[in-house]
Amino acid sequence: MKKIGLALGGGGARGFAHLPILEVFDELGIKLHCITGTSIGAILGALYASGHSAKDIAHLFYKLITPPNASWKDILRGKDMLKILELIDPHISFKPQGLLKGEKLLSFLYDQMKIETFEELSIPLKVVATDFWRREQVVFESGDLLPAVRASMALPYIFAPVTDGERVLVDGGLVNNVPLDLLDDDCDLKIAVDIMGESSAELTKIPSPRDAIMHTYQVMMDAMTQEKLANHPIDIYVRPPLQDVEIMDFHKPWEIYEQGLQAKDEFKRLLIKKLEEKKWKFW
Repeated sequence: MKKIGLALGGGGARGFAHLPILEVFDELGIKLHCITGTSIGAILGALYASGHSAKDIAHLFYKLITPPNASWKDILRGKDMLKILELIDPHISFKPQGLLKGEKLLSFLYDQMKIETFEELSIPLKVVATDFWRREQVVFESGDLLPAVRASMALPYIFAPVTDGERVLVDGGLVNNVPLDLLDDDCDLKIAVDIMGESSAELTKIPSPRDAIMHTYQVMMDAMTQEKLANHPIDIYVRPPLQDVEIMDFHKPWEIYEQGLQAKDEFKRLLIKKLEEKKWKFW
């Protein structure tokens, strides 16, 4: 049996661009050998590895987030228009560790998957988090699933960190935003999806304080990914042409999905070409 591994990168709301890529595997009838994921890539990786198709996941988000073309008046009038707000759990404390706790999101994911451990997944999964004080990568691939996913997405300041024994864990994007180097060595074909995107800002523009906060983190992650690619060659590297999408733009999933679609046909063509070169056929 030929083995295909997939690495799903982090990037907050940009994760909606992963869905068109996952659709290709469903359309070709390909079952992945393994998945690695960071942050939103860990969330989508867990959902997909638990047996949900890309369409299942898209429908799931459709139920959570404002339908296409809804106006602010629609949102204010409709109780069910933005159900994702129900998953927001502010961290209220005299010493808050982050704006949100993230526990409601974990409960929601469990309700969708009904899976508690990595061992129950239909596709092996590796999830990346960061040990904040030791400044090192932590990789989860066994034991409790949802706490690992919660740690992987704990973007500093936005989500409270996760305490695991003597470790304080935060977003895996700090150390490995596109964990292509963690794909199993026995994979015959390795694929990585990087959803970092681009900005249309003038290259000579002086960044505003907001730009500095949002984009400094991305500069660091992008540099690490390019270093990973140089030292761990893969067969297909996909970077959907996302433009001017911020990590917290969860209010515009359909726009992000549409931008991600621009990479789908080329990825499908390239994947089929690679499979034909290796004389594999899944369809």
